Amino acid sequence: MKIRTNVAVSDSGFIFDPETGESFTLNETGLLLFRHLKEGKSPEEIMKLVTEEYDIDRLSFEKYFQDFSEMLKQFHLMDYEEKV
Repeated sequence: MKIRTNVAVSDSGFIFDPETGESFTLNETGLLLFRHLKEGKSPEEIMKLVTEEYDIDRLSFEKYFQDFSEMLKQFHLMDYEEKV
């Protein structure tokens, strides 16, 4: 799971998809997750970083991350890697 390389994101959470011309805005938490994904971090790495830094338990994080991932898929912002 990773963000498409041509998707741009600003420091304020503004996302631009040059393929479709669509733009989106993320809140602070969404921006944090998006940046970690864009850097190529795995969901497990992101969970470790976020749960260590913020007051959130693993189960709550997993739910939030799943919802966020589904939103990214819905807006076609992800590259899909085939599993072998």
